[in-house]
Amino acid sequence: MKTILCFGDSNTWGYDPASMTAPFPRRHGPEVRWTGVLAKALGAGFRVIEEGQNGRTTVHEDPLNICRKGKDYLPACLESHKPLDLVILMLGTNDLKSTFNVPPGEIAAGAGVLGRMILAGDAGPENRPPQLLLMCPPKVRDLSAMPDLDAKIPHGAARSAEFPRHYKAQAVALKCEYFNSQEIVETSPVDGIHLEASEHLKLGEALAEKVKVLLG
Repeated sequence: MKTILCFGDSNTWGYDPASMTAPFPRRHGPEVRWTGVLAKALGAGFRVIEEGQNGRTTVHEDPLNICRKGKDYLPACLESHKPLDLVILMLGTNDLKSTFNVPPGEIAAGAGVLGRMILAGDAGPENRPPQLLLMCPPKVRDLSAMPDLDAKIPHGAARSAEFPRHYKAQAVALKCEYFNSQEIVETSPVDGIHLEASEHLKLGEALAEKVKVLLG
C-alpha cells in the first residue's frame, strides 16, 4: 500500500465556486474533488490523504484568519500521517492576497520552504523523507468584474501567471518532481479562484498518471 498526502488550500479542500454567495463555504463531494478522483484512478494499492484548508498560506500568518500558516501545521501533519510515500504540495494562491504584499517569486519560495521541510524530514518509509511532488497552483482569472475580490487579490491573473516558472525553479532547486496545474485546469468564471467539478476531474486524472510513474 502506497500512501499519498495532498497538502493544500481550498482547491484541495474542494471549495465549490457556487458557494461564493452562500453564507458559508460549501465543498464538492468526496468523489468529485481531485483527491477523490486521484484515489479512484490509482485504485486499491494506494491511500490518498486529503489535507486541504480554506485560506491556507505557505509561510504567512493571516491576521484575519487564525491557524492558516502551512509552515506551522505541516510538521504535525507529516508526523500524524507517516509513513508517507509521496507528498503532493499545492499552495500559493492565498499568498497573493494584498495582506501579504509579496511577489510571485517569493510566493514560490514560500512553497520551497515547505518542500525543504518535507525532504529534510523523516515522514517517509523507514524514517526516510517521502518523495515530493511540487504542484504549481492554478491561474487566477481576471477579477476586475468582482471589485471586492480584485481588491483582496490585486493583479491576481497577471501575478499567478508567473507562478509556473518560479515553481519549476523551486522544484529544480529541491531536486523534486514538478507538476504545473495551469496546463491542465482553469479556475471557475464564477469566482475566478476555485475549480469546478469538471476541472477537479481533469486534475485528478492527470495527477494519477504522474503518480503511477513516480510510485510504480
